[in-house]
Amino acid sequence: MSEAAIGTYGILVLFVLLALRIPVAFAMFLVGFGGITILSGSNAALSLLASESFTLASNTDLIVIPLFILMGNVANKTGMSRQLYDAAYAIIGSVRGGLASATVLGCAGFAALSGSSVASALTMGKVSLKEMDRFNYDPRLSTGVVAAGGTLGILIPPSTGFVIYAILTEQSIGRLFLAGVLPGLLLAALFILTITLLCWLREDFGPAGPRTSLMQKLRALAGAAPIVFVIVISIGGIYGGFFSPVEAAAVGAGAVILIGFAERQLPIAELWSAARDSVVTTATVMLILIAAHLLNPFLALSHIPTAVGEFLTIMDLSVTGTLAAILLIYLVLGCFLEGFAMLVLTLPIFFPIITSLGIDPIWFGVLVVLTLEMGLISPPVGINVFIVKSVAPDVPLGTIFRGVLPFWLVMIVALGILIAFPQITLILPNTMFN
Repeated sequence: MSEAAIGTYGILVLFVLLALRIPVAFAMFLVGFGGITILSGSNAALSLLASESFTLASNTDLIVIPLFILMGNVANKTGMSRQLYDAAYAIIGSVRGGLASATVLGCAGFAALSGSSVASALTMGKVSLKEMDRFNYDPRLSTGVVAAGGTLGILIPPSTGFVIYAILTEQSIGRLFLAGVLPGLLLAALFILTITLLCWLREDFGPAGPRTSLMQKLRALAGAAPIVFVIVISIGGIYGGFFSPVEAAAVGAGAVILIGFAERQLPIAELWSAARDSVVTTATVMLILIAAHLLNPFLALSHIPTAVGEFLTIMDLSVTGTLAAILLIYLVLGCFLEGFAMLVLTLPIFFPIITSLGIDPIWFGVLVVLTLEMGLISPPVGINVFIVKSVAPDVPLGTIFRGVLPFWLVMIVALGILIAFPQITLILPNTMFN
C-alpha cells in the first residue's frame, strides 16, 4: 500500500472516530501515532511523542492560554460580564431591537476578556435572554443573536483560536491578536445593522425597551469602566509595544483578580473555582496540540499535503480562486467538525499551499478563524446553538437555527469584505510598534 493511501485511510479513520464522539485529542493521537508506526516504525513514533510533548509543554508562548482563560473565568465569576451588558443596555436598550444590539456589544466586550465563543454565548445567554423574553422579543431574534454574538469570542482578541493557529503555523501571536481587532469590530457592527434591519421590517421582532435617564447611563458606564480598563491595557499594551502577548495576559489576569478583590466580588472559593476551570480547559487545549504535533508528521510522511497541492495546481485556479476553494472546504467541514479539530487537521495541508502562493499568513489566519466562527452556528453541529438551547430549553432547536441564519449570511458578507480589502486585517499588525 502506498504512503498516500495510508494517509487517506488515516484521515478516514479520524473522521470515523470523531463521528463516534471520541474526544478530538484522543482521536488525533491514535491516528497520528498509529500512522507514524506503520510508516516509520514504533521507535520513531515513541521518540516523536516524547520530544514533541516536551517541546510543546516548554513553549513559553502558550502561557497566554491559561492566563487569558483565567481572566475570562474570573470576569464571569465577579459579574463583570453583567456590567458590560448593563452598560450597553443603558445606552441603546431603549431603541427598537436595542436589547439584542446590547447583547452583541456585551458579547464583543466579554470576548475581549475570555477569548472563548462558548463562554461568551453561555454567559451572555444567561444575562440577556430573560431580559429579551420579558420585553416580548421574538425567540428567533433573541436566541439567534446570542448564538451569533457568542462567535465573536474566537475572533476578537484574545482568541484561543489565534493562539492555536500561531503555534501550528509558527506565526506571531501578537500580530494575529491585533489582526483580529478590526474584523471583530466590523462583524459586530454588521450584526447590529442586521438587528436594526430585521426590527425595521418586523416591529414585533424586537420592541423598544424602557428609556434610561442620563444618570442611569453614567452609572452603568461607570460600572463597566474597570472592564474597559483591563481590555485597553491588555490589547493596547500589545499594540503599543509595551507588552508581549504573554505579559499582556498576565497583566490582564492580575488586574481582573485585583478588581474582583477590591470590589469584594471575588471570594477565595470563587477564585479557586475559576482557577480549576481554567486548568481543565488548558489541559484540554494542550492535549489537542500535542496530538496535532503527532498527526502533522504522519500527514507529511504520507505526502497528503503535496498531493492536495498538486491537485489544486492541476485545477489551474487563480490565487483568489484557490483561497476561495480552501475557505469553502472550511465552510463544509464546519458543518461537521469542531473548530480546533479543523485547524489541526487542515493547516498542515493548506498552509504550505498558502505560503507558496504568497498569501499573507496573518490575513489567512483571520479568514480561517472567521470561517471557523461560522461553523459554530452551522447545522448539524453548531455548538453555540446547542449552548443557547441549554440556556433556553423551551425554544425549539429549529427556531434557534432559523434565528442564526441572517447572521450566518452576514458573516459571508464580512468574509467577502475582508477578502476584498485585506488592509482592514493587516493595518494594525503592520503598524504594531510604530
